[in-house]
Amino acid sequence: MENRRVFERVKVAEFAWVGVGPMVGRTLAGWGATVVKIETNATPCPLRTMGPFKDYVPGPNRSAFYTLPNPNKYGLSLDMHKPQARELARRLIGWADVVTESYAPGAMKNWGLDYEEARKIKPDIIYYSTCMQGQTGPHRLFRGYGTHMAALGGYYHLTGWPDRPPAGPYGAYSDFIAMLYGVSLVLAALDYRRRTGKGLYIDLSQIEAGLQFLGPVLLDYTSNGRVWSRRGNRDERACPHGAYPCSGEDRWVTIAVFNDEEWQSFCDVLGNPKWTKDPRFATLVARKENEDELDSLIGEWTRKLTAEQVTATMQAAGVAAGAVHKASDLLSDPQLKERNQFITLEHPEIGSHFYRTSSFKLSKTPEELVRPAPCLGEHNEYVLKELLNMSNEEIADLVAAEALE
Repeated sequence: MENRRVFERVKVAEFAWVGVGPMVGRTLAGWGATVVKIETNATPCPLRTMGPFKDYVPGPNRSAFYTLPNPNKYGLSLDMHKPQARELARRLIGWADVVTESYAPGAMKNWGLDYEEARKIKPDIIYYSTCMQGQTGPHRLFRGYGTHMAALGGYYHLTGWPDRPPAGPYGAYSDFIAMLYGVSLVLAALDYRRRTGKGLYIDLSQIEAGLQFLGPVLLDYTSNGRVWSRRGNRDERACPHGAYPCSGEDRWVTIAVFNDEEWQSFCDVLGNPKWTKDPRFATLVARKENEDELDSLIGEWTRKLTAEQVTATMQAAGVAAGAVHKASDLLSDPQLKERNQFITLEHPEIGSHFYRTSSFKLSKTPEELVRPAPCLGEHNEYVLKELLNMSNEEIADLVAAEALE
């Protein structure tokens, strides 16, 4: 008997936008769920306005960034200012098993689509909300993106160099943490409903999800009163520990040595030059005291080799090392190719475009990406006719009311 896709019977009404919210629907859609993404032309998802754009031509359907969290979804455009659109949204909630939303607190309630109203429509609905700092508390109306949450959550205080302003981690860092919690929570809720027949409400604070990754920092402060700060590429437990220049334009390699055995292996790879016997580098404590000079000496050696050569020789000797890859390196990486990490789908406006598959594989029910991210309102007719069983007359009334915008 052919295996069914894991979530092929799950139906999702997605009011979530930007990055972290839609990733829950993207995961469910990859394993068979029917996900309807509700958007509006009046206020399109901010990702549709963010580059990079295909061929450098801006447009609401041309953002490569938007494609990342939205493959396999059906696109429905609704002008939520119109009562007919809000009524259609209620009908969609009645169809769905899961509702996801990532607006600022109060937005869904203003439309009459908050959890209390949704459970009246469908008592066993699973309703997932995620926002910056949760649905309650004095900061609940704080608006922003993952970059702001990374700052509020303490990451900017930790990333960068001690003699410079905070650099911050790349991108909306807390988004990529909160997304994982969101997926896990919704899956747990589906299992809970399977066992009990009951729905529930999920309130995920993105800043609180991000704090889980700062455990050692918080524990060190509560235990010892020590406040961590920016250290550049360095680590108090390792030396050398950094990124070193290699041959070629802007090519680098990272190396980390944590103990005396690894230090000796590291020195062997370098051919045991005279300076490796210097007492200033004999122990971890001594190396940390002379780290600037040590990094300079290592850089003189790595500059003569490619990042891949350094990586291969260090790893063969049991020393942690890795080339610093660019986007072009990732797309041609043999390991990622073997695991089918990037595939291409045909988009109606931007043509052939790559999509990233999941980082985990299920042997019996593999992920399937079959449709590109939707254009605005691309599947209006399909959703209304095929999923909601609406008549031509009902659809004509919505068009006349300008609700499908």
